[in-house]
Amino acid sequence: MLLFDEVDFVQIQNLPISQLWYFLPFGYLVTILIETPILLLGLSPKISFKHKLWCGVWLTACTYPIVILVLPAIFLEHSRTLYLAVAETFAPVGECLLFWLAFKGKDVLGSTDWIRCLAAIVVANLASFGFGEIMNLFGWFGFF
Repeated sequence: MLLFDEVDFVQIQNLPISQLWYFLPFGYLVTILIETPILLLGLSPKISFKHKLWCGVWLTACTYPIVILVLPAIFLEHSRTLYLAVAETFAPVGECLLFWLAFKGKDVLGSTDWIRCLAAIVVANLASFGFGEIMNLFGWFGFF
């Protein structure tokens, strides 16, 4: 057995899609409440507060449905570890790519600013993942 397979977690990738649709708005709201403050503090000061706030909502809006609805359907009946490895790699990589596409032509960010911003996006994703794992550990997702 792999690292996370031994723990009795709610296995998102094995839930019926209908239950995942119920979970989607709640999980999205919790995710942006965790990630947005990290982005507000972590993104470069050269990015306006308004744009930082927008990133907190928009980046998650682009990746979260894929992580919660699409990837569970693809990894149905696979190990939780495989699902988590793909989902938790996809989210920050996808969000970093979207951030780069949104800000690359603005000529606002220098190389250290880019590193800071991309690191902030990864840290924000790690924080929301960690919170989700704690919620799973204590069975707080069981009401879905």
